[in-house]
Amino acid sequence: MLIREAIREDTEQVIAVIKNAEESNFMLFKPGERKLETEQFTKFIENMNNNSHSALFIAEIEKAIVGYLIVQGNQTPSRVSHRAYIVVGIHSDYRGRKIGTALFSHLDDWAKEKGMHRLELTVMANNTAGIALYKKMGFEIEGTKRNSLYIDGEYMDEYYMSKIL
Repeated sequence: MLIREAIREDTEQVIAVIKNAEESNFMLFKPGERKLETEQFTKFIENMNNNSHSALFIAEIEKAIVGYLIVQGNQTPSRVSHRAYIVVGIHSDYRGRKIGTALFSHLDDWAKEKGMHRLELTVMANNTAGIALYKKMGFEIEGTKRNSLYIDGEYMDEYYMSKIL
């Protein structure tokens, strides 16, 4: 498995993995809710690559992209430039193969190199596999965003999790 930063040529495969991850119903967007267009997403990748405190990492197995981790930070010196927000997704055919662990390990090295101090994310309270991964990687639950999401006619809590490097 190779973990690397995405490049513009990865756009179509990354979009396919994002769409697949959204089908899990554990992501902020429900399946088909947002339109991921090639040109727009290519610009997103380029913007990420031009921001020293943001990145789009991909997990690749035999030239196939099977997972992604987006880390978004603020490169402009400010009161929040020490932290970054994380979004991660793994293709359903590849879950349970330590891809998330590899992505987060790569993130840790990158974040320390960039001088980051805090990593943060949100996760649906019923996403037990995601919560287990995040805890394994050193994240802790800081609080609960009560009734934060409305999914299939029911309100859902989210946990706010963070890791101090």
